[in-house]
Amino acid sequence: MNISVIGVGYVGLVTAAMLAKLNHNVICIDINKEKVDKINNKESPLYEPGLNELLQEVVGKNLKASTDLKDAILNTEISFISVDTPSRKEGEIYTYSLKKVSEQIGNVLKEKKDYHLIVLKSTVIPGTTEDIVIPIVEENSGKKVIKDFGIIMSPEFLREGSALQDSLNPDRIVIGVKDNDKKSLEILKSIYKNFNCPILETNLEEAEMIKYASNTFLATKLSFINEIGNICKKLSVNTNTVAKGMGLDKRIGPHFLKAGIGFGGSCFPKDLNALIYKATELGFNPRLLRATLEVNKEQPFRIIELMDKHNTLKNKKVGILGLTFKGETDDIRESSALEVIKALLLEDVELFIHDPVAMHKVKTIFPHLNYKDKAQEVVDSSDLVLILSEWPEFTKLDYKDKLVIDGKNVFGNGDKKPKNYEGICW
Repeated sequence: MNISVIGVGYVGLVTAAMLAKLNHNVICIDINKEKVDKINNKESPLYEPGLNELLQEVVGKNLKASTDLKDAILNTEISFISVDTPSRKEGEIYTYSLKKVSEQIGNVLKEKKDYHLIVLKSTVIPGTTEDIVIPIVEENSGKKVIKDFGIIMSPEFLREGSALQDSLNPDRIVIGVKDNDKKSLEILKSIYKNFNCPILETNLEEAEMIKYASNTFLATKLSFINEIGNICKKLSVNTNTVAKGMGLDKRIGPHFLKAGIGFGGSCFPKDLNALIYKATELGFNPRLLRATLEVNKEQPFRIIELMDKHNTLKNKKVGILGLTFKGETDDIRESSALEVIKALLLEDVELFIHDPVAMHKVKTIFPHLNYKDKAQEVVDSSDLVLILSEWPEFTKLDYKDKLVIDGKNVFGNGDKKPKNYEGICW
């Protein structure tokens, strides 16, 4: 099938590459010409394991990138929308890009004779597809949803660092349709026919809410184990063993029970804030969700408390290993590592910093710090070392007798911990 994917961030580009691998003809659309040129040169504009290799395979064969949205829609049967919906300061999602794309699609559909299916993958508050996207497309196209074009909400559940595997081997696929629109449903199900996973059919609002409910639950699970870890630390109880014991319960499971300095990235903080904002707007106080954010906001500063305990702040050289919100990504959005750096810049310390893929991004925020090309150089230059992102290479360094404070539990319960080691909450 001929498919266009509008917006080539993490979700859009991975979705496009996955669809191309499944032998669909795919056009990626983005307003950023630099991104488009990189993709057409078989180079990923973002770091995601395996993505460069997949682009080498599919670009020039059945995937290409373009800035021409009109041409793409006129020559495809399905358009996936994956533009960003970032948070405003108060938590409300910012829908300018989504509204603009909806308007552009509507203008093109005015000229298009054939039925066209729009699949929304951008994360949006329940009601957005019905109240914003559909009216804009209808107004600008002069056509009616279901009769002349279809629209489906099919949220993504990709984890940065394993997004390709998640897209090719999903746990589930959610398809939200309007008013039992069988034609649109059957078209999209034909795209997903070879996936060996449950396919849940819902209405638009249910599909939108499933995305928020999933992310806020996982974020809550992370803040929960961090709270447990903080208590365990004071009791000298091994948090990792406690988490393992909990995870063996099938009702709980082991995933997202890894204590650390908190969650970040493009999804969890944004989605929590958006749902809290919407709930408050509706007159409901989501106390548990607020607490999840509060725990997460405070968690990075546990490292500063540990450094104070060891009297390691004054006139010290501090090594920072890892800048991204998690390993295997170059995403520094809402990264706890950046909060730790900001706090340390207020202290009388000198910082030495390394990250395998994200230093060029952090240099635009903190241009005058000491960046090292190799992790071992950071260790050798420092009096103590903070591990703030879980890259496997950090477990293989020679830390000698230096104090190592691990904020990401990279060593777990293993026996290869540095000689002078302490976990943030285990």
